[in-house]
Amino acid sequence: MPDSLSPVVVSACLGALIGLIRQWSEQVEAGENAPDFGGIRTHTLWALLGCVAAFASEDQTPLALPVVLGAVTVQLIVFRVPSPQGERTAGSTTLAGALLTVMVGALVGWDETQTAALVAAIAMVLVGSKQPIHAVLRRFTLQDIRATLQFVAITGVILPLVPNRDMGPFGGFNPYSTWLLVVLISGVGFVGYVAMRLLGAQAGLLLTSVLGGVASSTASTLAFSRRSKEESALAKHCAFAVIVACTVMLPRVIVIVGVVNRELAWALVRPFVIMAVPAVVYGVWFALRQRVAGAGRKTMKSPDIGNPLSLATAIKFGALYALIAFLVKAATHLDWQGSLLPLSFVSGLTDMDAIALSMADSRNAGRVAPELATQAVILAAVANSVLKAGLAAALGSRVLRWHTAIVLALTIVAGLATMRFGG
Repeated sequence: MPDSLSPVVVSACLGALIGLIRQWSEQVEAGENAPDFGGIRTHTLWALLGCVAAFASEDQTPLALPVVLGAVTVQLIVFRVPSPQGERTAGSTTLAGALLTVMVGALVGWDETQTAALVAAIAMVLVGSKQPIHAVLRRFTLQDIRATLQFVAITGVILPLVPNRDMGPFGGFNPYSTWLLVVLISGVGFVGYVAMRLLGAQAGLLLTSVLGGVASSTASTLAFSRRSKEESALAKHCAFAVIVACTVMLPRVIVIVGVVNRELAWALVRPFVIMAVPAVVYGVWFALRQRVAGAGRKTMKSPDIGNPLSLATAIKFGALYALIAFLVKAATHLDWQGSLLPLSFVSGLTDMDAIALSMADSRNAGRVAPELATQAVILAAVANSVLKAGLAAALGSRVLRWHTAIVLALTIVAGLATMRFGG
């Protein structure tokens, strides 16, 4: 095949693929009433126009490609005008896809075939994802979208502007690192929150519990404990969900600590694995018992968790982290190393992430010895398990209280043992 013909063939193929996805997407949405515009033939012609215009722009007619882009735009604007029946043939997506298709042909004409293929692939994914994207967005509330946009906007403004240096007494406050860690924690929680929103009641018991633990193990404990009283028949399943959510907190902490300090994260792996053993044993027992009982796959309502990207939630965590970071720096500066473990226990009763990240940051600065930092995080995990056991006992049914008390008590004992005997 002559060299000049190869770009024409490639352009036509890429244009046809984009048109194929576009036409399929419209037919899925509108069925037989889909408008006969912007399909395979039209996109193939647009891509060929772009390819030929690119050839012409290089040597013969410099304005060929701008003229083609302008002509396609005018064509789509005309088709965008509502018909007498009030229908529109082309929308904004059609316009963007058309111009991209022309440019794909132009890129092929300029021997940028790989770039053209990538642009075409992205265009096809976006064009063909209209229904799934709309279905996903319908699962989110107005409050979810508003909270997310507020957080993203504030983060985009704050991070570039705040000073990245230690401030205040003992250099105990760094605005940049504090907000950066707020973004990290909120982002991890948001992953679990989005997954729960997307899966909803279709998620199985185990998956719902895991996602709840990723988003917020405290909120999951509250939600499932209350539900065990409301629906006593599901008490054992709620107990399982609470235990899983509390145990997921352990690998979650390892991940977020690893982002800041890998050495501390690796040091936590063994003690946290030991602390997770009671929950794993309970999970195996629960699964076997359900199989013997012939119980089917259970679905659970997603726990009532607020959007982790909520500005109010982010500010609360930021304030808590800043306070703990200041107390840790003050203790190390004044050589009160013995006060770090009590501080870790108290912090673990309120928020596990704040003390864990503070210890990771202290290890980066060399302010806290490796063994002490590891013990502080373990003790915070023990305290957090004490808190969850208390919440389950106060809010849950009798069955849930017994199941969670036994497992979390063993988890606490395992954590204290790893501190005493070095994991």
